[in-house]
Amino acid sequence: MNALDGGLPDLLYGTAWKEDATESLVYGALVTGFRGLDTANQRKHYFEEGVGRGLQRALAEGKVRRDELFLQSKFTFRDGQDHRLPYDERAPVAEQVRQSYASSLVHLGIARLDSLVLHGPSQREGLGDADREAWRAMEGLGVPHLGISNCTARQLEELIAFAHVRPTFVQNRCYAIRGWDRDVRAVCTYHGVAYQAFSLLTANRDVVAGQAVRALVVRHGKTREQVVFRFAQQLGMLPLTGTSSPAHMREDLAIASFTLAPDELTSLGGSSVPPATA
Repeated sequence: MNALDGGLPDLLYGTAWKEDATESLVYGALVTGFRGLDTANQRKHYFEEGVGRGLQRALAEGKVRRDELFLQSKFTFRDGQDHRLPYDERAPVAEQVRQSYASSLVHLGIARLDSLVLHGPSQREGLGDADREAWRAMEGLGVPHLGISNCTARQLEELIAFAHVRPTFVQNRCYAIRGWDRDVRAVCTYHGVAYQAFSLLTANRDVVAGQAVRALVVRHGKTREQVVFRFAQQLGMLPLTGTSSPAHMREDLAIASFTLAPDELTSLGGSSVPPATA
């Protein structure tokens, strides 16, 4: 895979909520075989500088090459930040985007991100002026891929209609109780947007611990986590895993070694997603 030429990994390593362990975990993930990293310039939940240290260590030691990596960060509005801001909060939103992006490059020690994600709309319903201003600024940065996270199907449709550079990605917390985010995935399917799924395990503890997953664990000789991540992949998602266990990292990277049958996908609530209407 060459991320800079548009190739994408089939699994991303998520770096949220790792604090002082971020550097060592990112380094370990890269050495283990992950080639996609997801972070954010939001010190409240991410330690992006730690991601950069782990990344630069792996690069310096020849464990990975930059051209085989997919590096993704996010711009986060003021309401999603704490006091450790990566931009001047008095500046216009477009300037905040540019300052945050420049800060991410410094944190990671790279010349360009492969993907920049708007870390959630500024309001619960629809898109606001701040969202449109942020997206226009993101379009001007020359990043190969843009995306949006924590959005509804309506917000995604509004963004696609507004954008000059259409989103490559949506990244959402994926709930089984909502049909594995069926409505948003339908819009993604219709418009050719890739769906990145996070919290597949923590947002669906009952499903992960349930009998349907257990049956597939026994049948395939895999772990519960492997079954859920493989299920997500086969539904067309790009899963994120944030495990801190080296053993689980290896297991997660091995999920392509088995395939769930159509009836097995159905047993976990998976079904084909009908395209949304334009």
